[in-house]
Amino acid sequence: MTRHASGPDDIRDMADEVSRLIAARFGGARRGERPPLHVMLRRRGGALPRRLRQQAAALAQADQMSAQPKIARQLDLARLSRAHQALTAHLQPLGELSRWQGRALGFAASVALGLLVLAAAVVWILLRRGHL
Repeated sequence: MTRHASGPDDIRDMADEVSRLIAARFGGARRGERPPLHVMLRRRGGALPRRLRQQAAALAQADQMSAQPKIARQLDLARLSRAHQALTAHLQPLGELSRWQGRALGFAASVALGLLVLAAAVVWILLRRGHL
């Protein structure tokens, strides 16, 4: 979703969306808690790549500045829109459901591998003892 900021309210919405995506992907927020972006960056910002961490810090700073109307008019909205787009592109692909499915698939694969190794060991023991 390409979204262009047209004012301070859009910056607040973009920062909230990025904060929600960071909390969904990396954790760091309690159930029902919606911390602002600067808090999420302090908690889980290290999980982002350096380039995206800098863009997220710029977006968080702009979010705090957007509360003051005179300063909010001086913000570079195009740069903030690009930062939001890059952050959502990085954080969006893995949602909660796909991460849960990935963990379940990994667990099932490890169980299947364990059963395969166990079956191979049983067949080897039976061959060694002459039962097969």
